[in-house]
Amino acid sequence: MSAPTVTSILAKHARNRPGTLAIACAGVGLDYARLRADSIRLARALRAADIGKGSRVAYLGKESVYYYALFFACARLGAVLVPINFRLTAPEVEHIIRDSGSALMLVDADTADIARSAAPQVRSVRMDDDEFAGWLADVADPDPGERPSGRDDAVIQLYTSGTTGLPKGVVLAQRSFFAIADALEQAGLDWIDFRDGDRNLIGIPGFHVGGIWWAMQGFAAGVTNVAMPRFDSTTAVAIIEEARITTMCVVPSMLRLILGEPRVTPEAVGSVRKVVYGGSPISETLLREALELFGAEFAQIYGLTETGNTAICLPPAEHVAGNPRLAAAGRPYPGVSVQIIDASGAQRPPGEVGEICLRSPAAMLGYWNLPEATAETLIDGWIHTGDAGYVDADGYLYIRDRLKDMIIVGGENIYPAEIENALARHPAVADSAVIGVPDDILGESVHAFVACRPGAQVRVRELMTFCREQLAWFKIPVRFEFVDRIPRNPSGKILRWQLRDRFWADRDRQVN
Repeated sequence: MSAPTVTSILAKHARNRPGTLAIACAGVGLDYARLRADSIRLARALRAADIGKGSRVAYLGKESVYYYALFFACARLGAVLVPINFRLTAPEVEHIIRDSGSALMLVDADTADIARSAAPQVRSVRMDDDEFAGWLADVADPDPGERPSGRDDAVIQLYTSGTTGLPKGVVLAQRSFFAIADALEQAGLDWIDFRDGDRNLIGIPGFHVGGIWWAMQGFAAGVTNVAMPRFDSTTAVAIIEEARITTMCVVPSMLRLILGEPRVTPEAVGSVRKVVYGGSPISETLLREALELFGAEFAQIYGLTETGNTAICLPPAEHVAGNPRLAAAGRPYPGVSVQIIDASGAQRPPGEVGEICLRSPAAMLGYWNLPEATAETLIDGWIHTGDAGYVDADGYLYIRDRLKDMIIVGGENIYPAEIENALARHPAVADSAVIGVPDDILGESVHAFVACRPGAQVRVRELMTFCREQLAWFKIPVRFEFVDRIPRNPSGKILRWQLRDRFWADRDRQVN
């Protein structure tokens, strides 16, 4: 049997389960037969617009069934889809369009004006009105047929969140969506699995690697996938209850919002059998509360856009109360390797912190038109993650933090996530973020931003006392600042640069 590709799995399910609902979003649903037929019609229209193998096609809009039809249509032609975060400003969109060389943009009602402002020279077509139907109807070309695509052919170009510098286009191949699932199946492991009749919630947006990867796992399995135009916890709880969702993938901040919903009960989410989560650190408190609410299997995943999403997994069997490995990210999937290196590139022994490097069969082809940046990140097949962590004697990976987020106080290395986890244990704290700010004596000092739970109040002195019970003295924040919310990107990662800017704006260096 030949290895699956994006288009072959859709053809298989359109043939074997044509009437099964493939994707539903905002009251619109397509079964597998209709999804394939629509993707072929869309491929005809793209081909008539001179889109071919290697062409870049941008999508700027919220989640919709049309987004996934477009993904399959691009794959059919050998074109590369460039999904863009619909929250970006016109200048940010302009950079991605220019950098990717996208020849066409598909948009929706909320993004049409931004698209015209960002790239007036690029044709844009709205996918949610009569223009789209007319565009498809005007095409007289026959089905262009499927462009033969191999597992190493590019299929999507995702732009990193750009926490420093301009976002880079990460080019992923067909294999990025199948390599991990294939390895799990060959090893007989059910860390992440789908069953006939599953109803799969896509909680992470499709412009993020976690969203499109998770959707493709559901499509590959031939189950029903349910997406929201944009995530909100009230709608998520309603969908879980009404659609009887069985599998879902979310980031920790989404779990936190779901747990805060007034109407959420164990009965409302009782249909869920597996929750996959990742994208940012999770506190012990949040994980414990989520396990209690759902009563389902949980699997934690860790990876980057550059690794094709997940490379490390903490399997459901480890999600047991009191298990010290709940603090771990997990262990590598079959076929994935991890090593920890120091600044000179030498490998660190178990238990010692260094940079996490991953080798995965799902890894990126490279950064688009950035050979030097690719060479800095992808070295001899190893993705250098920029994350700090260590591996224990049993091969489990523990994440400390982003290397660049490390705070150095009087020569002591401090990782913000450790302090944020401690603060999360306080009953009044809903969310927190920790940064280093300039200190003329110690170099840097610890500054904590705290968002309280609704109706809760806490004094700075109480938080400092609470931290002293859990942290060494040099890790305790010198200052606490109360805020309404912590800025995070769609994958749940804290946007520390937004918090740091006012403290470091007049400094030549962002470290002290």
